[in-house]
Amino acid sequence: MRPRRRKSRLEPTIALINIVFLMLIFFMAAGTLAPPLDRDLQLVSTAELDGAPPPDALVIHPDGRMSYRGEDQVSVAGFMDALTEEERTVLRVVPDRALPAQDLVEITGNLHREGAGRVVAVTERGLP
Repeated sequence: MRPRRRKSRLEPTIALINIVFLMLIFFMAAGTLAPPLDRDLQLVSTAELDGAPPPDALVIHPDGRMSYRGEDQVSVAGFMDALTEEERTVLRVVPDRALPAQDLVEITGNLHREGAGRVVAVTERGLP
């Protein structure tokens, strides 16, 4: 008489992997979908827009030089002295793309030490 072979029970790991994968895809799609815009909405075209910085922003050039309202070679202390208390609450800074991040951090730190409340960097935003 032959010994009876035991049937090994296979675990349904493939089915479990498929379910987890489908759940992953579902949550990725659900998290990235945005409500659709109205069909009648016409977005503003910025193709012809001049890329000039706002007039009340501190412009920081790639070499660390700063300008404000057309005046070149502005210092942090001189810039802060020209502002009112209300204007010091939120400052806008337009850094050049080639400005090293270390220099930007140093300049914003100096602005905070001179009494700036919040420093906001004005950047270019690319739409997907």
